[in-house]
Amino acid sequence: MPLNVQTFTQIVQQGAAAVQGTGQALVDFTVGSILRAIMEANAAIVMWIQGLILQVAALTRAATSNGSDLDSWCADFGFTRLAATYATGQVTFSRFSPGQQAVIPVGAVVQTSDGTQQYAVTLDTTNAAYSATLGGYAIAAGTSSVSVTVQALNAGSQGDAAAGAINTLGQAITYVDTVTNASPFTANDAETDSAMRVRFVAWLNSLSKATLVAIQYAIAQMGTVASYTITANYAYNGAVQNGYFYVVADDGSGSPSQGFLNNVYAAIQLVVGFTINFAVFGPTVVTANVAMTVTTASGQNHTNAVEAVEAALQTYINGLGVGNGLSYARLSQVALDAVGTGVITTITGISLNGGTSDLAASNQQIVRAGTINVV
Repeated sequence: MPLNVQTFTQIVQQGAAAVQGTGQALVDFTVGSILRAIMEANAAIVMWIQGLILQVAALTRAATSNGSDLDSWCADFGFTRLAATYATGQVTFSRFSPGQQAVIPVGAVVQTSDGTQQYAVTLDTTNAAYSATLGGYAIAAGTSSVSVTVQALNAGSQGDAAAGAINTLGQAITYVDTVTNASPFTANDAETDSAMRVRFVAWLNSLSKATLVAIQYAIAQMGTVASYTITANYAYNGAVQNGYFYVVADDGSGSPSQGFLNNVYAAIQLVVGFTINFAVFGPTVVTANVAMTVTTASGQNHTNAVEAVEAALQTYINGLGVGNGLSYARLSQVALDAVGTGVITTITGISLNGGTSDLAASNQQIVRAGTINVV
C-alpha cells in the first residue's frame, strides 16, 4: 500500500491545528513566534524521517530499486544483470607492395579515423594464416592481404562501427599499409534497469519450466541473441506438426554461426518439456537495397549529410530483427532524422529493391541492408 506522504507545509499546519485545538492560550503561530519555530523544527525532523522511510521502501522492491540497489536485490535470488558484450568482427589488413612477408601480431590495435574506437587482434588458431611461431597472422610474400578477427577494447555500443569505419592502424606494422572492415560491428550495452526487471519477472515465471515464458527467458538470458521468433505446431517447411516448435535466432549479424545456434539450442533444452521436439535455425537474409536523392539546404555540407543518411539507413535496417519487414514509407523519415531539422529540403527518387513497395519478412527471415546509395 502506498505511503501517505505529507509536505512540510501540511505537517506544520496539522501540528498547529492540533495545538490550537487544545484551547490553551499559547496559540501564537505568527511568523517568528516561538511556537511556530518549534513546530517547523519538528516538521523538518518528520520530513527527514519520511524521506528515510521512502528510501527504505524503494530499496525493498525490485520495481522501485535502481542501479546497484537493484543488483543487490536480485542477487538474493542468484539473479544477475547481463553484462555488456564486446563487438567483434573481421578486418582486412592490406599492403600496396606484396613483395615481403608481413606479420599481424596478436594484440595489434586498429581504430576508427578519429581514434575513439579501438580494436585488438585476437587469437584464432583456426585461421589458416595464423602462425604460433610468428605469434600472429602471416601475409605471405606475393599476397596482398589477410583477414583476421578483432575485438573492441571497450565493451558495449561504444565499440560499434559501421562498415569501413575501422580504417586506421593503431600501431605501425611492417609491410602493412591499410586496414578496413567490410561488415559493421555491433555489441550490446549492459542490461538496463527496466530490461532487468522485465527479465527478472520472466525468470520467476519460468521456474515452472516447459512454458513459452520459460523458453523466452532461456533465450533472453544468453545476452547474445539480438532477435528471435518462436513458431509452434508447425515444421520449418510450413507443414502442421503438433507438439513441435522451432526457433529462428540471430546474433545481430544476420548470419549467425552454428556455434551460436548450438548455444541457443542448449539453453532451450534446459527448460523444454520432456519428449517435446524442437529445432533452432538461423534466419534467411532478405537484402534491402535502398536508393534516394537528397537535396540539402543552402550552406549545408551535402557530403556530410549523405554519409549520415547512409549510416542511419544501414543502422535502422540492420536493427529490424527477425520477422520484421521494412516499410518503404519509413525510409524518408529515417533520412530526415539522421541530420536534423533544416538540413535536407527534399528527398526524391526513393526506391527499395528497385520499387516502392514494402519489403515483407516471414518469421524465418531477417532484413539486412544491401546497397545503400544516397546522392
